[in-house]
Amino acid sequence: MSGERNRALLAAGTLSALAALLHLGCIVFGAPWYRALGAGEWMAQASTAGYWYPTVATLVIASVLTVWALYAFSAASVLRRLPLLRTVMLLVTAVYLLRGVAAVPMMSVFPGRGVSFWLWSSGICLGIGVVHLIGLLQVWKRLGRSP
Repeated sequence: MSGERNRALLAAGTLSALAALLHLGCIVFGAPWYRALGAGEWMAQASTAGYWYPTVATLVIASVLTVWALYAFSAASVLRRLPLLRTVMLLVTAVYLLRGVAAVPMMSVFPGRGVSFWLWSSGICLGIGVVHLIGLLQVWKRLGRSP
């Protein structure tokens, strides 16, 4: 690992890892956590009823967030360089930023959640996206070079 560790990307990776842990908490603690984190009443009830969908969907999301955390840590020079690092970091940053600004269109696609859920979750995603963007801009040239 060459280069100085990037603090913004360390924070970005930590935030993605924390989001992954919160999702895993939904699986462990069930319906109250699904409700508290805004997954919707259907997911909470399906979890209580023992349906497989909430667990599988939540595991997929937690896995994606974990991979995103690993990529941010790699871009921060904490882990070895992962494949397609620059491209993946650009896509992850874009997803967080788009999720952050897409609250209104997403309300119609995913009904059943209140306006407050969309506002705070979008704000969180936008914040994480901005942290990613700051870090990515700081290491952009370095990420373009071969290891």
